[in-house]
Amino acid sequence: MKLSIVIPVYNEEESLDLLHEAVNNAMSGLKMDWEVLYVDDGSRDRSVNKLKEIQEADQDHVVVIEFRRNFGQTTAISAGIDHASGDIITFLDADLQNDPSDIPMMLEKLDEGYDVVSGWRKFREDNALTRNFPSHIANWLISNVTGVHLHDYGCTLKVYRREVITGFKLYGEMHRFIPVYANSVGAKIIEVPVKHHARKYGKSKYGLERTVKVMLDLIAVKFLTEASKKPIYLFGGLGAILFGLSIIGFLFLVVRKMLVQVEILTSPIFIIATLAAMIGSQAILMGLIAELLVRTYHESQQKPTYTIRRIFKKS
Repeated sequence: MKLSIVIPVYNEEESLDLLHEAVNNAMSGLKMDWEVLYVDDGSRDRSVNKLKEIQEADQDHVVVIEFRRNFGQTTAISAGIDHASGDIITFLDADLQNDPSDIPMMLEKLDEGYDVVSGWRKFREDNALTRNFPSHIANWLISNVTGVHLHDYGCTLKVYRREVITGFKLYGEMHRFIPVYANSVGAKIIEVPVKHHARKYGKSKYGLERTVKVMLDLIAVKFLTEASKKPIYLFGGLGAILFGLSIIGFLFLVVRKMLVQVEILTSPIFIIATLAAMIGSQAILMGLIAELLVRTYHESQQKPTYTIRRIFKKS
């Protein structure tokens, strides 16, 4: 087995020497091959130069990927996955707030049969109002919407078996939803408390505006993980509800006309029921079109609609 540690880097030149030393110390006691992939996400300081020095000094373990410009943390993680050669992939922040010494403990959890080990910053060293409180709300919402209950989706420190995270592409801020994608293919997930340190150098790259992006990505993830294989259930279900409500509205108007002689066409209920019928019909048609697109997607790329954990057979 080989371990690949993926570390996105953006303007962290002061942290990199200490970070690589901590990674080396954490890995020194492991009896397995390992590599660390530093993905420079268009840094504007001397981070790239510092990473080149680290790579030249430790060529057996270090790979440096330099982006042409800043693409964001999710894209950097995606590039790290694409270029990693390990059977196990770990993500780590470059700001020294995550502690590499937690990685061996997390790898032991994989040996217990888990596919994903997610870090939980139980005692988080961040601003309580601007970072911790919004994070608690986001974690509660994501857990309840997706059904994958974690205390800390925002913790970058996570360990994955490669096979549960390589069947999809990441966009936007979706790196935090990787456990949800992994769960959709049947991964066994456990969350463990990890150490968290206050930032020593620089400043955080994220603010409250990130919350809006996360909420929008949550909608996309919910659809992609639960409705992407049978979209007719989502669109058709919505269409059937609207169509049913429109029929109830029309029946109400007819009965009222017969009993109290109230005109049907002048009632606002008639307009609402007509719109519901039209939108319901369109939703069902959209579901049928989405079904065609899904079949084209899977069949053109020969993507299976199932995932296999193991096969036991006579050798």
